[in-house]
Amino acid sequence: MSLSHLFFYLAFISSGLGLAFHRTHLVSALLCLESMMLSMYIALSTWPIENQAASFTLIPVLMLSFSACEAGTGLAILVASTRTHGSDHLHNLNLLQC
Repeated sequence: MSLSHLFFYLAFISSGLGLAFHRTHLVSALLCLESMMLSMYIALSTWPIENQAASFTLIPVLMLSFSACEAGTGLAILVASTRTHGSDHLHNLNLLQC
């Protein structure tokens, strides 16, 4: 395992741990999800270059488009919850009340 792969794995794991343990605000959860997607995008971008495989160059573009859709949906949920509940605290959001 090269040093760059180790950094990508550590970035993904640390953002996953941040998502698991620091869930007070919706903004922090969205930032952790975006850092997970960014580490996956960079890892998938360097993978075809290391393997000299031109057939896998479309995968990072698809990943980036799904990440943009996820970010837009997350921000829409953030705005909607802030308008209805007054804050972005995750303990205010309860799916059983809907």
